[in-house]
Amino acid sequence: MPTPRTAIRMDILRGISVSPGIAIGEAVILEAEDYRIPFRTVPEKQVSDELSLLETAFSQSIEELGKQRKWLRKSLGREAANVFDWHIGVLKDKALRGDIEALIRSKHAAAYATSTIMRKYQRRFKQMEDPLLVERVRDVQDIERRLLRCILGEGREDLAHLTKPVILVAHDLSPTQTAHLPDTKVMGVALDAGAATSHTAILLRSWGCPGVIGLNDVSTRLSGGDLVIVDGVNELVIANPSRTTIDEYRGREADYIRLSDELSGLSDLPAVTRDGQRVSLLSNIEFPHETSVGISKGSDGVGLYRTEFLYLRPEGAPSEEEQFEAYREAILRNDGRPITIRTFDLGADKYTQERSYEQERNPMLGLRSIRYSLQNLDMFKTQMRAILRASPLGDVRLMFPLIVSLMEFRQAKMTLRDSMEDLEEAGIPFDEGIKVGMMLETPAAAIQVKEFCREAAFISIGTNDLIQYLLAVDRGNERVSQYYTGSNPAVLRALRDVVRACTQAGVECGLCGEMAGQPLYTMFLLGIGLRIFSMAPANIPEIKKLIRSVSTTQSQRVARRALSFETERQVTNYLREETRKVLPTDPI
Repeated sequence: MPTPRTAIRMDILRGISVSPGIAIGEAVILEAEDYRIPFRTVPEKQVSDELSLLETAFSQSIEELGKQRKWLRKSLGREAANVFDWHIGVLKDKALRGDIEALIRSKHAAAYATSTIMRKYQRRFKQMEDPLLVERVRDVQDIERRLLRCILGEGREDLAHLTKPVILVAHDLSPTQTAHLPDTKVMGVALDAGAATSHTAILLRSWGCPGVIGLNDVSTRLSGGDLVIVDGVNELVIANPSRTTIDEYRGREADYIRLSDELSGLSDLPAVTRDGQRVSLLSNIEFPHETSVGISKGSDGVGLYRTEFLYLRPEGAPSEEEQFEAYREAILRNDGRPITIRTFDLGADKYTQERSYEQERNPMLGLRSIRYSLQNLDMFKTQMRAILRASPLGDVRLMFPLIVSLMEFRQAKMTLRDSMEDLEEAGIPFDEGIKVGMMLETPAAAIQVKEFCREAAFISIGTNDLIQYLLAVDRGNERVSQYYTGSNPAVLRALRDVVRACTQAGVECGLCGEMAGQPLYTMFLLGIGLRIFSMAPANIPEIKKLIRSVSTTQSQRVARRALSFETERQVTNYLREETRKVLPTDPI
């Protein structure tokens, strides 16, 4: 464990917690091109080699930019080419070069010195008042990446080659990058970008590693090798902590591990309220192996298998056979418990936008989810055939996402019947009575819930999208993340009405959005009659502990009171106070 650098001031940043826990370790900075810049010093005799490497990188970068400028001027005109004039000007700045050389002469590697100084330049531009100059941050980042490409060449280091536990610091991570983190030695994550319900946040939460996102500029404040504390309990990242702070957090880390061990003892116990009401706690998963993780945490099955991550692989869309094998593995690992497989929820992401001739201006309201499926029927039917082929292997249910109208639901079921006919003609067995349900994620679906109850075998409330559409807040935009909250009275009333309508119709109703795994809302959800919660496996033990600590009568009282408030602040403060009465010593 590196010691804190006393010459550097401790920096405390507040963001959005995506997974509780505490991690203390050395930072590695992940660049946009998926390689890391380690903290590395060099012996005195190697300093001249590092300086030569830097000289070559500057010369090579200027030469590359000159060629690109010349091509742009010829192809698109002088204005288009002028963008690289500024880049070349920065690279010719003697002060910039001098600062990097000075750091190398103090026995630091060229890559580390370049990254550190360029990040200082980025911070300088971010602090400027002129919006046009602030936008230059992207240009500085581009220059940094160009220099590092030249310096590192084929010697780039990636996360797969880490030799010790580290804290990963980056501007952002793609779902694909995030999916590979459990196979590395990363033990904590800190990101500039992100919102609590982004795909990246959902994956981090499923993994269970301490993580804080939405930190704005953590990737430019830190350099590789800095000591970092990720406090996923209190939504903090502490850079270059003092010795006193480190000792304090060592104690907190031990307390958290002790609490986790205590919660793990509940895994074999049922989620039953104090007055005997049984509640089903299910897992949200992205990958087949997470089924086993959920069971180890005490889940009763899988409430949401998000299949879109099969499509977000670098190799592209999976074949029917590849999908079948993934579903087969998840079902067998689930050991007879119910598993709900959601058809792909693609859209508003790289997969669909990269395949569009022209990118949508507002993809969250565009061709996404079930709409995308119904316009790509071959792809849709391929997936449903794979799910149907796997259905005899266990208690499998099929769910369509983002249903807005009855017509959409009927079209989706018609396509499912077509897929069944394909299998019948081929003589391939499947569960003819497979339960077919829908995710309720829009105000339109909430208003029509009684009609949907007549056609769906079950309804699962997806609060991640329902909240964003109810409140007109893009859940992936950190600039407006403060407006995205499940505590808004409109959200609470919509949830009450949906659960009530499903209960009266005798239709199974669950909730698989992130609210299900947040202790703040557990008593409210119990109080309005919800009995099926589906969440990230890591959240199951704490929610189970809370359910086993309260009665339905107590929860109904809390729900009635919460529904009487006029503002989200009143709701949040009240629910937090009531939750702390039940779990007063819980730091999560």
